[in-house]
Amino acid sequence: MRMFLDILLIITSLLLVLLVLLHRAKGGGLSSLFGGGVQSSLSGSTVVEKNLDRVTIFTGVIWLIAILGIGLEIKFA
Repeated sequence: MRMFLDILLIITSLLLVLLVLLHRAKGGGLSSLFGGGVQSSLSGSTVVEKNLDRVTIFTGVIWLIAILGIGLEIKFA
């Protein structure tokens, strides 16, 4: 069980990094400092962005469950 949770944690961690980097910058943050402040005229949310948000949140929940599972495994093992 511990090996499964460790592998799940590694996979979801890498996937979260990738998914967060795929998000479009909303402006005003550090991304605009490094040249990401150029906004397109299409400022509305698209279906792709909404689906990317959902996948990112789902992956984050799985990541959190893996962290809690590892913590409980360490505490009660």
